[in-house]
Amino acid sequence: MGETTVTTREDRTEVSPHPVAHDSPRGFRERLRGVVRRLRAPRRPRLWFEILLIAVSYWTYSLIRNAVPEQKAQALRNADWIWRAEQQLGIAVEQSVNHAVNSVTWLIVGMNYYYATLHFVVTLGVLVWLYRWHPGRYAATRTVLFATTGVALVGYYLYPLAPPRLMNGVDFIDTVLVHQTWGSMASGDLKNMSNQYAAMPSMHIGWSVWCGLTIFALASVPWVRVLGLVYPVLTLVVIVATANHFWLDAVGGVACLVFGFGVARVWYGALPYRLPQVVPEGKVLLPKQV
Repeated sequence: MGETTVTTREDRTEVSPHPVAHDSPRGFRERLRGVVRRLRAPRRPRLWFEILLIAVSYWTYSLIRNAVPEQKAQALRNADWIWRAEQQLGIAVEQSVNHAVNSVTWLIVGMNYYYATLHFVVTLGVLVWLYRWHPGRYAATRTVLFATTGVALVGYYLYPLAPPRLMNGVDFIDTVLVHQTWGSMASGDLKNMSNQYAAMPSMHIGWSVWCGLTIFALASVPWVRVLGLVYPVLTLVVIVATANHFWLDAVGGVACLVFGFGVARVWYGALPYRLPQVVPEGKVLLPKQV
């Protein structure tokens, strides 16, 4: 009877450390690492979640962007500084491009509508294409876009900037007003719906370069890959010709995109385009498997 009691106590002393270890700081860290690894792992996206995420994210982006105080005086001073800096660099040709393209009515009208629509249409189209044909890369590539847009909001707050068409003392043409087209959320009747002094960085460039790189890296048809490279170049011409941005705003957009790629690289352990194209249904690839 006594031996049995002793054996039971010994058994208890052998078993008891396990729950203690499980609840120890080391055990918690191991569980946390496991959760993070699963969150970082490529997986098949869920359509309902992605639609909801994109809708909420764009609504939040618009809300924050338009909630930034319109610091008109500071924005105009910053625009003057940008213009002088470009003149010193020898790249201040926006005014010449603006006037030259404005003289060709059909061309500038087309650019106005390009500016108003393709920014959204092409970006959403690339997201849908990724979701359908590259589901394993979708989340990481989408993260680049979201991080790029998020850091742009910081730029709008810290550096208010008037677009060229709103500058004082410089003869830029607001092509939307002149040709009475719907081409800018900051012109005409729509100007009260958007922050007019959020020109730096240019998300038209940030998003178009994201689209172009994604298409070039992942498309299998050669002419489609070429179109991917042409798209951001055309967008750059459009934002300058319509007097909505300076060249340096485009540089700011690319800088935000570089930040976005950095976020995705750190989180997923690889550039988005190097992740597996397809993740089998119901399977999660941990980062060490990629």
